Amino acid sequence: MSASSGDDSEGRRHPALAFLVRAWPWLFLFMLCVFFETWARASYGISFLFNRFNLQSIALFAAFPLLLGLGQTFVIIAGGIDLSVGFVMGLAAVVMARVMQSITPLDPALALLCGIIAAILISLVPGWINGTLISRLRVPPFIGTLGMFGVARGAGFLTAGGTTVPVNNEWLFAMGNSRILEIPVPVIITVLILIAMHWALSQSRFGQYTYAIGGNRTAAVRSGINVRRHTLYLYMISAACAGVAGMIYTARFSAGAAQAGEPILLDSIAAVVIGGASLFGGSGTIIGTLIGALIIAIIQYGLVFINVEPFWQFVAVGIVIIVSVLIDQSREKLTGDRHDSD
Repeated sequence: MSASSGDDSEGRRHPALAFLVRAWPWLFLFMLCVFFETWARASYGISFLFNRFNLQSIALFAAFPLLLGLGQTFVIIAGGIDLSVGFVMGLAAVVMARVMQSITPLDPALALLCGIIAAILISLVPGWINGTLISRLRVPPFIGTLGMFGVARGAGFLTAGGTTVPVNNEWLFAMGNSRILEIPVPVIITVLILIAMHWALSQSRFGQYTYAIGGNRTAAVRSGINVRRHTLYLYMISAACAGVAGMIYTARFSAGAAQAGEPILLDSIAAVVIGGASLFGGSGTIIGTLIGALIIAIIQYGLVFINVEPFWQFVAVGIVIIVSVLIDQSREKLTGDRHDSD
C-alpha cells in the first residue's frame, strides 16, 4: 500500500479528527471570540466584538500582517519563504516619505501620487533581486531573502537618516485616517488586494502553477511550467505587497520609518502557517491567511484589551505557530491533503 493511500485510510478511520484538523483555524478563531467576548461582558459590562471601535481596531491590527501575508502565501505555497518583507516595507515607507517631503510644497495631491508610485517601484527592486537569486542562481530562499533582509534594512535606515521621516500632507493623512461607511480606508485597500489575490490563487492559471511548483517542482518543470520565471514573479508579488504595506504605514502615521515592518515579519509568516499553509509547500489558501491574520490581531488586541502585558503577545503568537506546524503535520498524515484550494 502506498503512503498516500495509507494516509487516506487513516483519515477515513478518524473522520471527526480529520475534520477538526482541517477546520481548526476557524474553530480557534471562534473560541478566541467567545473568550474575549465573555471576558469583556463579565469584567467591563461591554461587548468585545459588537463594538464598532473594537472591530475597527482589530481590522487595523490585522491589515499589516495580512498584507505581508498575502504575498508570503504565494511564496510559501511554492515552497519558498521571504524573510525580507519587513524591511522592504520599511524601505518603501521612508522612500515614499522622502518623495512626498520634496513635492508636497509644490502640489500635495501630486506628492501623494508620486509617493505611492515610488513606494511600489522601490519595493519591486528587492523582490526582483530575491527572485533572480533564487530562480536563476539557485540560492536557497532562506539565505537569499535573509541577505536581502540586511540590504533593505540598511538602505531604509540610510534613506531615513537613522530617524523617522515626517510628512505634513493633508491628502496623505486623509488616505490613512479617513473612513468610508465607517470602514477605515487602509482596511478597504487591504480587502481589495485580498480579493484580487484570492482570485489569482484559486481561479487563475498562475495560482495553479504556484500549487504545482510547491507540490512537485520536478513534475512542474516536466509539464512545461517556466518555474524560473514564475518564481521571479512570486517574489516580486511578495515585495509589492510589502510596498503597499509601507505606503499604508506612511499614510496612517504621516511618517516613514525604516523599522516599520520589523515586528510584522513574524506575524506575516505566522498568519500563513496558522491559516493552514504548509512550510514544505504545496498547500495553503488566501482565506486561510485571512483567518490567521485575524487570529493574530484578536490575540494582540484582546490581550491589550484585558490589560495583559504586551510582551505576552509574542509568547501567545509563538505558541500558536508551534501548534499550527504540529497540526499541519497531523493534517497531512490524517488526510493526505497537500493541495488545498480556496
